[in-house]
Amino acid sequence: MKLISWNVNGLRACETKGFSETFKLLDADFFCLQETKMQAGQLDLQFEGFNSYWNYADKKGYSGTAIYTRHQPLSVSYGIGIDMHDHEGRVITLEMEDFFLVTCYTPNSQDGLRRLDYRMQWEDDFRAYIKGLDQKKPVIVCGDLNVAHQEIDLKNPKTNRKNAGFTDEEREKFSLFLKEGFIDTFRYFYPDQTDIYSWWSYRFHAREKNAGWRIDYFVVSERLQSRLVSAKIHTEIYGSDHCPVEIVLR
Repeated sequence: MKLISWNVNGLRACETKGFSETFKLLDADFFCLQETKMQAGQLDLQFEGFNSYWNYADKKGYSGTAIYTRHQPLSVSYGIGIDMHDHEGRVITLEMEDFFLVTCYTPNSQDGLRRLDYRMQWEDDFRAYIKGLDQKKPVIVCGDLNVAHQEIDLKNPKTNRKNAGFTDEEREKFSLFLKEGFIDTFRYFYPDQTDIYSWWSYRFHAREKNAGWRIDYFVVSERLQSRLVSAKIHTEIYGSDHCPVEIVLR
């Protein structure tokens, strides 16, 4: 079973850069999107054999998530059940027979860390939400989690120490999440791998120089460890400032 997650940074724009071809090439059972930047009816992009589920932000052209799946979920929910968090289209949860799949677009702390306090509240509430699901059945969380966890997860850790996505506070929240019984799947397979990233700024020719950040993840309940087959970051795929990330489960 293959799962893909991709922050497309505007699905309509990504579609003009080959999204449909990439979708078919990657041939996943579940294909999760973040930052679709769409409202209902703006793009009718369907694929034969797939159901799709969409969570749109109230604000036009902002945030948004989606999941395409070959498999019929038992139930689908949107958001995390807390009103202050659930107007930006950031979370979709599919309940499957033996796991929950959650796609997430974590709020960015933004320039000057002006949204860091909100981000900290989000982290606590989202972690509690995932822990609640995990008490029922294992959870697969994927998406743009907007944090580079360790120094090897970004090209220039020293100069980014107090920037959004690499603050001590954000990194500590991610550590806490993992300590609750979850696995960062890429690090599970490649604990010491450097220079593999999933996001590059559009500025300063960052992708050409591979001056990137690994901020897109698959995080799974520890009891799914025996089912993990592989993890991959598709740095060869363009179309967004992020690239797709992948896991395969048996």
